[in-house]
Amino acid sequence: MLHSFFVYIVTNENKTTLYIGVTNNIQRRLSQHYFDSKNQKISFAGKYNCYHLIYYEGFESIKTAILREKELKKWRREKKDNLINSFNPDWEFLNQEVI
Repeated sequence: MLHSFFVYIVTNENKTTLYIGVTNNIQRRLSQHYFDSKNQKISFAGKYNCYHLIYYEGFESIKTAILREKELKKWRREKKDNLINSFNPDWEFLNQEVI
């Protein structure tokens, strides 16, 4: 099943900061985060160098994806960490997986 929309979590090199987003093109969005981190630093992800993908979920509906993004953003850090651990226990950077 192909998904048209994604909720994703990116982090910085030291895995200390998390950014949660939603997109219809995860590869393009990761490229935008990387570019902003290395150049303009105008977004949250750019300022904190968050462009390493560590978690993602696929959705068929943008409404469902946005609801999930909002849900995750409300969670405490510990709960987000547990979600990431269940999906990616070693917190490996998954950027190459989605290209």
